[in-house]
Amino acid sequence: MTNSAEELVLIGRVSGAHGLKGELKMRPYSGEPESLLSYSRLLLALGEPESTPILHKIERSRAHKSWAVVKLEDCNSRTEAEKLLFASIYVYEDDLPELDEGEFYLRELEGRFVKTEEGQVIGKIIGLLSGGAQDILQIDNNGKEYLIPLVPEFIVEIEEDAVIMSLPLGLLEINA
Repeated sequence: MTNSAEELVLIGRVSGAHGLKGELKMRPYSGEPESLLSYSRLLLALGEPESTPILHKIERSRAHKSWAVVKLEDCNSRTEAEKLLFASIYVYEDDLPELDEGEFYLRELEGRFVKTEEGQVIGKIIGLLSGGAQDILQIDNNGKEYLIPLVPEFIVEIEEDAVIMSLPLGLLEINA
């Protein structure tokens, strides 16, 4: 039921059922429940490894505390909602909201190099980890992995192919 030609973006996880009429508690990885309210459709995937994501139309949604409460058109009871517990939530890349000038999605950093202000290449960004207080860049340098907090104080500039960072003395050695 998915269009494999369109790239899917993982945006969150179903964390529970809400009420008796099939509503779901959804936690977006952005930490902002309002970020889920603009979508008219979502794809959900269950299991380990995950199954093929299945498209669902949204009947209604609202922010509530630290999650979004979402009612899918095809989920009409608490029993049906509980079957979707812990499902991964995806959207089509084309459905992501437009960003303002100078803004970017964190996933767009993957594949870019991380360099110091002096031009030293630290490595290539291979992933992003959620660290609770801040996101963490996962960087590969010829098989050696560095984990660097992605905080505004460290970022000097974001270029087309690189992230220029000013790192505290000793941070890279902690990863050694």
